[in-house]
Amino acid sequence: MAGQTDLTIVDLANKNKLMEQAGDKFNVLPMFEVDASDEALFANLNWIKANEKDVDIFVKALLSVYRDMVKDPTIIRRETNPDGPIGQLPKEVLDGLDGFYKDAVEGGLYDPDGGGKKAALADFDWYSRAGQLTGDPAKLKVEDFWYMVPLDRAMMK
Repeated sequence: MAGQTDLTIVDLANKNKLMEQAGDKFNVLPMFEVDASDEALFANLNWIKANEKDVDIFVKALLSVYRDMVKDPTIIRRETNPDGPIGQLPKEVLDGLDGFYKDAVEGGLYDPDGGGKKAALADFDWYSRAGQLTGDPAKLKVEDFWYMVPLDRAMMK
């Protein structure tokens, strides 16, 4: 905004903010189809295994929210506790919540299957092209990098 950047990558919320404040100065380039993870859950593997039941509840709930959002992106606003963290956001943010989640769902940010192995394989490809992984990404094993058991269990329920 201060003339210091000609090109950058920003997340959806910041893209919306830029376009609202200075849409005449910026253009949004179309994004190619990307299955790579945008966000991922991280935890110590020993902790995950020691807290398996709690992790399963959390992953199942998160997967359920993703699936609900894909069906109806307005669920976040409708189901948000006005006294909770989202309810405390400024009015202008709350007013744009439905549009934000609609755009995010249409952009594929919330995979109704949690991303899983598809996202992991796409990450291999993405990071290989970026030079951050060496070797043939097709030879990498998802299980060597991610522990998908909680997601797999949630998918079966």
